[in-house]
Amino acid sequence: MIDSSLRAKVRLIQVRTRKTIASGFAGGYRSAFKGRGLEFDEVREYTPGDEVRDIDWNVTARTGRLHVRRYVQERQLKLLFAVDVSASADFGSMRRRKMELAAEFCALVAFSALRNNDTVGLLLFSDRIERFVPPAKGSSHALRLLHELIRFQPRPSGTGLAMALGYLGRLMHRRCVVFLVSDFMAENFERPLRVLAKRHDLIAVKVGDPRESELPAAGLVALYDVESGRRVVVDSSVAAVRRAYAEQCARREARLEELFRSAGVDRISIDTGKEYVSALVSFFRARETRR
Repeated sequence: MIDSSLRAKVRLIQVRTRKTIASGFAGGYRSAFKGRGLEFDEVREYTPGDEVRDIDWNVTARTGRLHVRRYVQERQLKLLFAVDVSASADFGSMRRRKMELAAEFCALVAFSALRNNDTVGLLLFSDRIERFVPPAKGSSHALRLLHELIRFQPRPSGTGLAMALGYLGRLMHRRCVVFLVSDFMAENFERPLRVLAKRHDLIAVKVGDPRESELPAAGLVALYDVESGRRVVVDSSVAAVRRAYAEQCARREARLEELFRSAGVDRISIDTGKEYVSALVSFFRARETRR
C-alpha cells in the first residue's frame, strides 16, 4: 500500500517532469544519446579505410591476417541509475534533501528515456546493495522506479561506492548508459570507476548542498558526520576557520574533477539550493557538440 504523503510526492514530481519534458527537454536527451550505443555485428578482414582501433588482435593472431570488429547502432539504449542512498543522502539545508533532489533528477531523465523507447533500471546502494530493478520500458515501470526512490529511507551507513561500481561491472555485461548519482564522499573508488568507465558510458551526477562547501558565520557549530558518527565543534565566527573549511572542500572538489576528467567520465553537478534543469540541458548540448 502507498500512503497519501508518498502518493502526493510522486504526483508532484510527475507534474514537474511532465512540464519540463513538454517544453522540449526530451529532444535534448535524444540528441545527446541516440546513436551513441553500439552493439557487436561481425568480424571481417581488414580493408583500407577501416579504423585501426577496430582491429581484433585475437582473431588477427589466429589467422595471420588483419581482421576488424564491426558494430551497428543500437536501436534502443539501456539506462541504469545507480543512486547512493547512504546516510549523507538524507542531508539538506535548503528546500529539500539531497535524496529528494536525486529522485526528481532521475525521474526527469527516466521519463525522457522512456519517451524515446529506451529501457531504464535502478540500483540503490549504501555500504551494501539495497535494491536492484532491471531495465525495462513503460510508464508503470517508470512509476515503480520513482516509488522506490522516494520510499527508501537512508539508514545510518557509510558509502560503498567502490563496492557498487564493482557490482555494476559484474552485473551489466552489455554496454549501457550509467548515471552514477552520489555526493562522492567516499574513499578508494578510483580504480573501479576507471574500469567501469571503459566498458560503459558512465556519467557522474554529483549531488551537493551549499553547507557542504561553506560554513555560515554562526558562532559555535557542531558538525556531525552521519556516516561515521564523528562529531566536532568549530567556531564558525572565526574567518580563518571558515576559510580553512572552504579550502579543504575546494581541494576535494579539484581531486574529484581531475579523476572524472582522466577517467573519461562526464559530470553533472546538481545542488539542493538551485534548479537543476539548466545544468542537465547544458550537459546534453555539450555531448551533442562533441558528437
